Amino acid sequence: MRIAFDTSALAKRYIDECGTARVVELCADAREIVVSVLCVPEMISGLNRLRREGLLSSRKYDAVKNELAGDLVQATIAQITLSVISRTVEILERTELRALDAVHVASALDCECDLFVSADARQCKAAGKMGLNTECIG
Repeated sequence: MRIAFDTSALAKRYIDECGTARVVELCADAREIVVSVLCVPEMISGLNRLRREGLLSSRKYDAVKNELAGDLVQATIAQITLSVISRTVEILERTELRALDAVHVASALDCECDLFVSADARQCKAAGKMGLNTECIG
């Protein structure tokens, strides 16, 4: 199964929280993992926020960052192409999503993913409206 993860769901693979076990299970079962090119900067931003707030040590930050980099070598990184931009515009016109959330959904559509996984209920609802099978984690 080709599974697309948005950043909110993928982060659960690296930070133990509600939904982590399910994300790990989905990753293990996936034939292919797809993430938008936006996922990396969003993940690094979130990890740095946790570090600034004292919820993540510098050592753990480095470990998670290295694990993420290693995992992404095997993942499909969906680029922002003209097709993704076009789909993003359609999603923005048909749903209540914000721009970056819509890019994640558009990337999953463009890569013809079998499942879209997010921890954002609004994003899952919009992805379903656009024809994706979804799973809301957490």
